[in-house]
Amino acid sequence: MFGGIEAGGTKWICALADSHGTLVETTTFPTSGPEATLACAIAFFQERGPVDALGVVAFGPVDLRRESATYGHITSTPKPGWRDTDVLSPLARALRVPIAFDTDVNGAALGEWCAVAKNRPSTLAYVTVGTGVGAGVVVGGVPLHGLLHPEFGHVRIPHSHVRDPFAGSCPFHGDCLEGLASGVALEARWGASPVEIHEPRAWDLEAEYLALGLMNLICVLSPQQIVLGGGVSKHAGLLEATQQRLWSLASGYFQAAELLTASGVAAYVTAPRLGDYSGVSGAIELARGVAG
Repeated sequence: MFGGIEAGGTKWICALADSHGTLVETTTFPTSGPEATLACAIAFFQERGPVDALGVVAFGPVDLRRESATYGHITSTPKPGWRDTDVLSPLARALRVPIAFDTDVNGAALGEWCAVAKNRPSTLAYVTVGTGVGAGVVVGGVPLHGLLHPEFGHVRIPHSHVRDPFAGSCPFHGDCLEGLASGVALEARWGASPVEIHEPRAWDLEAEYLALGLMNLICVLSPQQIVLGGGVSKHAGLLEATQQRLWSLASGYFQAAELLTASGVAAYVTAPRLGDYSGVSGAIELARGVAG
């Protein structure tokens, strides 16, 4: 048996999977303080018998450098109470199994990549729009790392202060993509949670910002598939509006069928195949890889 944890900023998902990676049991609970949240995860696996390995994918930023003294930590997150939290060590002490660790969006990208049954792309990007904004990338089945890890939510995009006078919600950069288009930004700008916002102008603006962000992603990394997930992305019509705006922004420059027509973009930027379980499924795949 393998264990997986998707440690999200809003909720955690814990899962057990069989030797083929098929989920056999899951549980979801809200993200509270670090100690209480980690205790819930540990209890889930202790109560259901030992696992052979565990994969953990977490909201970030996180330290993925194995040689670092803070490997396995959530670092400079704006989420209250979670800055500089050691996620990995408490799990390792309690469960005593091999553990693989990565970002929640890299985990989701890996889960979605594995879910493609045929004609699997060599490069796939998973973009999440929820409490924050982030992106994970898989290249040939391997999550992309670099100096740290991709921080798509903090790219800069055009911001008209006439059309949108909101200064942005990011405590580090103000009006970066996350500061303009995350769930936190939506609530701060419009005075209501995303599920309560029904103003068409709000969602037109959201689609504009997401399409601008995706243009950056395409120009820099040129992924063969983009998956758009996260709670905010589920708003009715937002995916389609983002696809339409992206096609307009592409303007016929990219000589690839996926970006030359509206229908091509609709097949290129898609909702998650695995729904809410992309991240934890990727965590299971990481566990299978580290089990030896």
